Amino acid sequence: MASPGDREPHGTHQTKKATASGWIGSALEYYDFFIYASAAALIFPQIFFPSGNPQIAIIASLATYGVGYVARPIGAFVLGHWGDTHGRKTVLLLCMFMMGFSTMAVGFLPTYQQAGLLAPALLVLFRLIQGFAVAGEISGASSMILEHAPFGRRGYYASFTLQGVQAGQIMAAAVFLPLAYYLPTEAFNTWGWRVPFILSALVIIAGYIIRREVSETPAFAEEGANKAVPRAPIVEAFKHHWADMLRVVCMSLMNVVPVVATVFGGAYAVQAAYGIGFPKAVYLWIPVLGNIVAVFVIPFVGNLSDKIGRRPPIIVGALVSGLLSFGYLFAISIANVPLAIVMSLLMWGVIYQGYNATFPSFYPELFPTRARVTAMAIAQNTGTTITALLPALFATVAPPGSTNVPMTVGAITFGITIISAVAAWSARETHRVHLNDLGERNAVPVSKPEYDSLRATAVSGTGLASS
Repeated sequence: MASPGDREPHGTHQTKKATASGWIGSALEYYDFFIYASAAALIFPQIFFPSGNPQIAIIASLATYGVGYVARPIGAFVLGHWGDTHGRKTVLLLCMFMMGFSTMAVGFLPTYQQAGLLAPALLVLFRLIQGFAVAGEISGASSMILEHAPFGRRGYYASFTLQGVQAGQIMAAAVFLPLAYYLPTEAFNTWGWRVPFILSALVIIAGYIIRREVSETPAFAEEGANKAVPRAPIVEAFKHHWADMLRVVCMSLMNVVPVVATVFGGAYAVQAAYGIGFPKAVYLWIPVLGNIVAVFVIPFVGNLSDKIGRRPPIIVGALVSGLLSFGYLFAISIANVPLAIVMSLLMWGVIYQGYNATFPSFYPELFPTRARVTAMAIAQNTGTTITALLPALFATVAPPGSTNVPMTVGAITFGITIISAVAAWSARETHRVHLNDLGERNAVPVSKPEYDSLRATAVSGTGLASS
């Protein structure tokens, strides 16, 4: 039996430090990203756009949310290249600084009543910087954890990247909850909404302290030692791995589920023009509870993907969460808060995590070390960009006054999740392929008995050095 060291990078694997860095960094960075999402649904239509036409204000506000995703493919090209040529650690620090400063700046913006069109213009500018910055976060953090993790445990450890993302969403909503609940409407609309954005100053400090402690991955260090760091990882990615990049684009369309749950769902539930009338403070509990459940489910699914493979959890998660979107939107349409919470817990908190917990290992495993961050970043951010434009589309095809919002939006959502499931089904399985062989079409996975033995060694902590 071959030892894992035969096909794994040599050097010290800082599994625990890398995982902690990925978790905390993603939590802080996505706190920044999702406080914007919450504000775009709950408050921005009133303060950054003309108040004469509520429908136009809602569509415009949700469109600014999507603008952040427009910048993500551009950021993916730049930051992906940086991560594959300068290292995973440096790109993650760069992402953190850009995200923190741009988010903090939103908290100091003037409103439409104070500055006219300059207000939404600046809002769009800082959202573009946010989107550019976040483009390198998931691919960089996932690659760093994956390359530090022991063989047989990559799915488990990489899943903590997304557990951090869910925790960031919890923090984003949790900061808004007391402000929306305790502050009078006028105070919340005037200054209360600014507090979560200004607190992003803490992200810059905390993120730097955390991420400077992690060493570069053994895989990237080996490339540097062997003078094999690519000069143009973008060219290599498109030339040799375009088919898998296309699969990742299609699988990343699964982002439609959190878009429906948090962004369009929020506008549908609380904006007066839709006539549902959920109190803002009550609606904010729906994503909070869903994310709390997800935090517990994610490592379980990540561990499961190490046992049964990456494709089954993604396929099941895609199809079933897509179906549950009908029920979630129906619960909102009848203003049934308990049912909306239950449907959110099932759709987003549990079933969607079949995809969400698995892609941080599956996507980078489809590509070799020399083009991993670039290929994953470009493909994933392209897919999520498409879905982030959907809230404005949903508000257009199912505007205030529509009588069949759950069926219209639910049908689009389910159709998209079918595309994601088919893409996952068409991909090759990767969980039993050694790290140095990842990205090779003809790579031979180790036999299941040998894999189970190596995985048991990794679980017991007697495998590669870890700290």
